[in-house]
Amino acid sequence: MSADSELEELPRRVIDEVSKVIVGKQQVLEQVLIAILADGHLLFEDYPGLAKTLTARCFASSLGCEFKRVQFTADLLPADITGGYVLNRNTSAFELRKGPIFCNILLADEINRAPPRTQSALLEAMQEHQVTIENATLGLDDPFIVFATQNPIEYEGTYPLPEAQLDRFIMKVRIGYPSQSEEVEILDRRTKRQSEEARIAQVASKGEVLGMRKMVEGVHIDPEIEKYIVSIVSKTRAHSAVEVGASPRGSLAVLKLSKAHAWLHRRNYVLPDDVKATAVPALSHRLILTADHWIRGTKPESIIENLLATIEVPKAG
Repeated sequence: MSADSELEELPRRVIDEVSKVIVGKQQVLEQVLIAILADGHLLFEDYPGLAKTLTARCFASSLGCEFKRVQFTADLLPADITGGYVLNRNTSAFELRKGPIFCNILLADEINRAPPRTQSALLEAMQEHQVTIENATLGLDDPFIVFATQNPIEYEGTYPLPEAQLDRFIMKVRIGYPSQSEEVEILDRRTKRQSEEARIAQVASKGEVLGMRKMVEGVHIDPEIEKYIVSIVSKTRAHSAVEVGASPRGSLAVLKLSKAHAWLHRRNYVLPDDVKATAVPALSHRLILTADHWIRGTKPESIIENLLATIEVPKAG
């Protein structure tokens, strides 16, 4: 089997391995893996107890990536994430003590509980894959992925993410409650495991993650589908319920995610269905609604879905 063929088999092996712990969330697991393959950061927005942290940890284990978790709180400082220079009393010299951001997959748990100054400490890392500590610029390992979580129902004592930081996440994902049968399966697996810890085998390496990303970059996308993506994004800017629509970064996100979705489904070309499968999680968090629609509870997801239903799909060749 060629190296390329082995890489093409890896995504399914990763999802199968993670599925041994995460029950019944195949679409969510695909979305997480697509974000990783598209070299993007992921925002989980959902209720407590739905395995957001566990999902991130399982993917890190299966991909052979170093995992760190930071619990964001109101008193968290930027240096608690990036690290800083401390005095070594033995040598009387200042030495760099690296923070948890120096890893492959960083889980920023309840990111909206930290003040804006601390949230902004992630901006440079998420966009540039580097951090600046005092006057030194330090590169981060590749791959570097931020999985952030936030609770959609508790707003007391929180600091909403600024649009500039929301825009850095390639997609926003909701996990949702399991069905009754899935929840029974969760209990059954816990009973058989006889331990809180769920073990995940490593089925890939950091080098193979980079190899898969390179193959995703080579997926072909027709100019007509590029125009289709731009049409969707530009219509968000003109929608009556939207104050500020998605930027060109949103178009790029749909492009990269569509290519990753196509490659995950064993194709080296993008179909309109790939765009439709990724547009909602890629764009919904980038829309700022008008005040009246925000008060009414209009969902950005429904706006994207309506656009997908009305915009003409490119015809095949």
